[in-house]
Amino acid sequence: MRRFLLCMIVSLLLPAGLLAQGKQNELRIKLKHDAADEAQTRAQLQKLLGQYDVSRYTFTREIVIDREAIPHSHPVLTLSTRHLKDDELLLSTFVHEQIHWFLSERREQTEKAKQELRTIFPKAPVAFPAGADGEESTYLHLLVNLLEYRADRELLGELKAKQVMEFWATDHYTWIYRQVLDEGYKIRVVLNKYKLLI
Repeated sequence: MRRFLLCMIVSLLLPAGLLAQGKQNELRIKLKHDAADEAQTRAQLQKLLGQYDVSRYTFTREIVIDREAIPHSHPVLTLSTRHLKDDELLLSTFVHEQIHWFLSERREQTEKAKQELRTIFPKAPVAFPAGADGEESTYLHLLVNLLEYRADRELLGELKAKQVMEFWATDHYTWIYRQVLDEGYKIRVVLNKYKLLI
């Protein structure tokens, strides 16, 4: 009885974010160069994963922080140190790269969804900064970025999620993020049709 009461008191005193830390501790986060900014980014990411429950958006547990890399999902989810001063952008990038894993596990549905997006957006740009790295990647990122926006709204709230998307729409994949903001309902219908909504 005494142990039960003690557990109850401790759980009431702990902030809700600390309860999510058990899940974030399951991630294996390595530093590519063992640099100070990589260690700071790892600490920042761990703090965010303790603060926000991203379990619904976590599909790979291997993470690398590489100060010289552009963030990418495969073969190992890799984050840069670029967003050390911006928690929302780092969290959004983490979720974005995780969503690539979600879609790669559903390759057939994803391919059908991309085919349908080609008819909805027939003249999509296929080069940086408006598009991604080629046609396939541009259509894939319409799916990824819409799912990223949905996740950001759940995690950060509508206002901050919109601010993040507006920033991305001036930073990279500018046309893709603009479609997510302006024509997202069209992409959402396709994701729903192929059961790709998270």
